[in-house]
Amino acid sequence: GFRIQRQVKRGSNKAFVYTWPCKKALASIMAKIKAITRQGTNNPLSDLLRQINAALRGWTVYFRHGVSKQTFDYLNHYTWQRVVGWLRRKHRRANWKSIRRRYLATTANRLVPHDDGTELFNPASVPITRYRYRGTKIPTPWTERTKTTMAGG
Repeated sequence: GFRIQRQVKRGSNKAFVYTWPCKKALASIMAKIKAITRQGTNNPLSDLLRQINAALRGWTVYFRHGVSKQTFDYLNHYTWQRVVGWLRRKHRRANWKSIRRRYLATTANRLVPHDDGTELFNPASVPITRYRYRGTKIPTPWTERTKTTMAGG
């Protein structure tokens, strides 16, 4: 899942370990969203949103410990485009104004697809909790055992 790389931080000489979601993992969630939105348009929007939200929540919870904010923003944009495309296929004869009025609500200065109390999950709203790399400061059983055996022998 993660691409782990050590880089020098911009503006300093310190090197840090960064973890990004790998491209293969991003491609897999995008393929899953594409498969969900390519299903028929006979189901209501709320069913589609429940399926997409479940997939997005699980994926973002797994990848929230890395440098994932830009990836989550991109995933939010991609998902929004897929859901709106699904709505336009569902209502081919309706114009954008009527689709927007019926299915999209303005929340925090952005249009969010919603239906029956279910709205599209925003992956960018997941807080990033970074893993702090501590290197050799983490005690291991092997270092403790070698110290005790050397002192006792």
